[in-house]
Amino acid sequence: MKNLNAIILVFVMGLLTLEVSGQDMTAQQYIDRYKLIAIRDRFDFHIPASITLAQGLLESGNGNSMLARKANNHFGIKCHSNWKGKRVYKDDDAKDECFRVYKTPEDSYIDHAHFLSSKSRYEFLFHYPITDYKAWARGLKKAGYATNPKYPKRLIGLIERYGLDKYDKISRADFDKMLKANGQDTNMVVASNKPVVAPVVSKVAVGKPNHIMYRNRVKYIIVYPGETIVDIARFFDIRPKALYRYNDLSKGSPLKSGMIIYLQPKRKKGDVKFHIVNRGETAWEISQMHAIKLRWLMKRNHLKEIRQLKAGQKLFLRRFNH
Repeated sequence: MKNLNAIILVFVMGLLTLEVSGQDMTAQQYIDRYKLIAIRDRFDFHIPASITLAQGLLESGNGNSMLARKANNHFGIKCHSNWKGKRVYKDDDAKDECFRVYKTPEDSYIDHAHFLSSKSRYEFLFHYPITDYKAWARGLKKAGYATNPKYPKRLIGLIERYGLDKYDKISRADFDKMLKANGQDTNMVVASNKPVVAPVVSKVAVGKPNHIMYRNRVKYIIVYPGETIVDIARFFDIRPKALYRYNDLSKGSPLKSGMIIYLQPKRKKGDVKFHIVNRGETAWEISQMHAIKLRWLMKRNHLKEIRQLKAGQKLFLRRFNH
């Protein structure tokens, strides 16, 4: 995805500039801190940014709850049987319930997006318009995200009180402007499904760290202006033809600033169950976004040719039952 790559390059720096203090955050401070990652998840996972922010506000008490402070858990997501990470226990619907612990608040946001987009009980939500926050709020309650009967009303109230629905209507171009305004002095990048493992400075991007990141457990970097496949291949000691193959690119394909380039083969399965196509997206862009090999994306969805897809079309990234 052309514009999404630029998003990954810059978005999180506005989040990391605010240090945690002993004072409680206000709702507006919370919104200002996490709005960019919420909008990013709107583009990545087709989840309204207004819903993400409202849930974060409500579930974390503006980031001031015990779970948010001690476990970086901003969405009250419980352990469930598939959770392999650290845990914390507190009373909720029952006594001593198990909740997930994250390394950073950003990891909590990432897991929230994966949680909603990978569970079959939430699948019907993704058929609602991205701007219909009321349907999403009611749908979350219907799907069992919360037991409080007033949950939809509280989400809708937060969205309307703080005008969060405006973040559901922001174009990619305007979002890029927000990112640039918020990230001019940044020097770190966070991957969309794993924290940065190690900074690796590219000789081409002087003064800018070219970080190795992970998506779907596959290493990747973001291309800086002027970088070529040969530059990247030399720096990371990988053959250029291997990089072309890893990224489903034909030999000699030019690189663009902000593009994702994988440093190892993508996988046969994507990082989530399915992807809802946004206007203008291509199969190749989606394969790069989810670190799934293009031929497997095509095969899984019975696509015979690389073509522009229809907005709203559902592409399966993992095995599904007919």
